[in-house]
Amino acid sequence: MLHKTRGIVLKTTLYSESSVVVQIFTEKFGIQSYMINGVKKTKAKIRMNMLQPLHLVDMVVYHKPNVGIQRVSELRPAPVFRTIPYDIIKSTIVQFLNEVLYKSIRQQTTDGYLFDFIFNALCWFDETEELNVNFHLAFLLKLSRFLGFAPSTQTKSDQSYFDLQEGEFRSSLPVHAYFLDKYDASLFISLFSLPFEKINEINMENQTRRSILDKILVYYTLHTASFGDIRSHQVLEDVLS
Repeated sequence: MLHKTRGIVLKTTLYSESSVVVQIFTEKFGIQSYMINGVKKTKAKIRMNMLQPLHLVDMVVYHKPNVGIQRVSELRPAPVFRTIPYDIIKSTIVQFLNEVLYKSIRQQTTDGYLFDFIFNALCWFDETEELNVNFHLAFLLKLSRFLGFAPSTQTKSDQSYFDLQEGEFRSSLPVHAYFLDKYDASLFISLFSLPFEKINEINMENQTRRSILDKILVYYTLHTASFGDIRSHQVLEDVLS
């Protein structure tokens, strides 16, 4: 049976000389693997450049429950990215976010709220003219809400530390090393709370931005099973420095 669904491309793996298996986070079925044949042929209807990390697509697919690899009838970019593929900073940020998303989302069934957040955030990032070097930080912190470990924003005057392990403020120094001081915690919560349109108002030196990103990745490691190392982390730092 054929179904129409939107999708967000996560990973493309070569299967044969002209075929690939693509993992796509679909609006209708969650994360699914699709076999796509002939992507390298000259007259291919579905080409490799449509299957780049976090590209957004409209699809018509065959779906059989409990089948490991599904089939695609039609696929097209929707919308076509206007700036991300051609801007080195934007494209590097998206490559980094793709790696984090691939390691942190496990939805085998539909999750419309999570799908809409990722889809709409990527559309906004592509459409905005102003380079937003805080986008990846805010994206990951806002994403944590949909993954079930959003940081608590409630604090009292005597609470100077943010415990990354517990996801909340506390008045005493934690016995472990996973915490933020008051200054970094204020940046952390601002990035989480402010809409994307206002996050460029958060002023940070490059060194501070790198430190906050390191803490966010620690936060994900603490709250996501089998998260592991992020390989694109250093590439992103080099591009933004």
